[in-house]
Amino acid sequence: KMFWFWFYQPLHLLMVACLCHSIKAPTSSSHQSFNTNLFNFYHSLILADGKETTVHLLKDIPKRYYFALEEGRALAPFTITVTPCDVPIEWSILVHKASASFLGKAEQGDHGTQEISIFQKAPSMVSTIFNYKGNSVETYMGMSSPSALYMLEFLSTERDTHITVYLTTDTSGHLYPELPMDPRIDVIGIGHTTVTLTWKHSPSVLQHRDNIQYCLLVNEKHNYKSLCAAETAVRSSGMKLPPTLALSLSPYLLEPQQVMILSNNELSIINRVSSGEVRQICMGTKNIYTVPNLSPSTQYYFDVFVVNLLTNASAAYTGTFARTLEEPEPKVRELKDGKMIQVVLDGKKQKFCSLQYQARHKKIQFTFQLCRGQVQVHITRNGKPVASENISGLRYFSLKGKLLDSYLVQLSSTEESNSSVKVQVSTHFHKPLFPLLPESLKIKSFSKLRTCNSVTIAWLGTQEKSKYCVYKKKIEEHQVWMELQSADRCSGPESRPKSEKVLCKYFYDINLQRAVTTETIKGLDAGTLYLFDVYLFGPSGIPIRYHSKIVKTRKKC
Repeated sequence: KMFWFWFYQPLHLLMVACLCHSIKAPTSSSHQSFNTNLFNFYHSLILADGKETTVHLLKDIPKRYYFALEEGRALAPFTITVTPCDVPIEWSILVHKASASFLGKAEQGDHGTQEISIFQKAPSMVSTIFNYKGNSVETYMGMSSPSALYMLEFLSTERDTHITVYLTTDTSGHLYPELPMDPRIDVIGIGHTTVTLTWKHSPSVLQHRDNIQYCLLVNEKHNYKSLCAAETAVRSSGMKLPPTLALSLSPYLLEPQQVMILSNNELSIINRVSSGEVRQICMGTKNIYTVPNLSPSTQYYFDVFVVNLLTNASAAYTGTFARTLEEPEPKVRELKDGKMIQVVLDGKKQKFCSLQYQARHKKIQFTFQLCRGQVQVHITRNGKPVASENISGLRYFSLKGKLLDSYLVQLSSTEESNSSVKVQVSTHFHKPLFPLLPESLKIKSFSKLRTCNSVTIAWLGTQEKSKYCVYKKKIEEHQVWMELQSADRCSGPESRPKSEKVLCKYFYDINLQRAVTTETIKGLDAGTLYLFDVYLFGPSGIPIRYHSKIVKTRKKC
């Protein structure tokens, strides 16, 4: 009873207004007057034809919109599309058919009797032609007669939300892009950190390639049935999207030139939303895409939307999900006492390496020499961490435990490029593998001592008599960065051509303040860049490479 009261309250008041204007015979003009007065009296509740309307709903409070189609056609086709932007909603379409006999009776008798007659007889003339409950995008297509008045009722029972409603009588135009006959997304490849997807082309892409693009949404929570719902999820986290990034996540249209600029680039919006990351990537009209930078052993949900860049309207493919592969457990290598091994990490396929050692003495020492890149070391003893550090140069860890303690060394690369490190474990502290190192491994050059054909360099020594070998290499300006970045600090002079060798000499000083040596390298070309290296050899014969120094000889002398 309450429902019929709400449906007919505006109709009842409107009929009173119509009767006061002396409605004549139930001709087509009287039908037109009926509809026109309704539009004027309740203009704020009228649903516009050919325009997408945003409707805000309060929890448990129904909201109603009315519409009547234009005169002159016996049967008028119309389409209504409703897009929930968050929680499931309930919505219905009701139709009231104002018959000629009903309007004729409204002219007779006193006004009070007429009003009662209208209110009592009206329910028999109303019918529900469609109802739906859910959060999917739903479209109703029907045919309307000129004497029909329609009401749309929306209700949200979970929380305040908003929806979009689109009414159109234009059967030729398409506000929303079309979906293919098979709107499913296919997963054609799964890796540890990537998933490759493909989908069938939208007919709209084939017809209007310049105005249509695909956008992919990735998250760890669930699939989204509309771009409107995805926008709500992103904005609920408090993220404010810049206008230039709101291409498909905003109900407002962008300037055409902004749209065209963004349609030619990949747009990626990343934001933390509740349980995980929401990422949107627009890739133009490509219908195959590999999603990068995913986490191993994680389930992701993928949604593809085809977007009309001119109207900002979109249609959703059927979402899918996939779980990335588990990260392969690194193979554990055994470390042998006193033996040095070199570990290479490529930063992509093998970022980690594990080494295992069982102690035969209470005191042991781990030695790490960084050869290239950046490497992090994590050492555990019987499952408990004892050391963790980013390695730079040469590093020693002296540890004391019990016999048969189990040590696990985990190495990880912190760069995408190749990294490598040498590792040794030893119980012989009195027999160091590497030579005694000076306070600094830097090579210094003297600008005032530079000439057109000679350069003077200096480096620090130690209190231990050691062998030092100097090497030089002629390089070009564009090679400087590459030479410094690709240098293998673990490689010795045996890997270099003999022509690059300058000299070798022994040197030490008991007084560290005076443990400095200089060398003048002659026979160089004027105005030329040279790369100088110094190698320090200890008792074991394993070299330590000083930091390379680049010096340019004078052009004019």
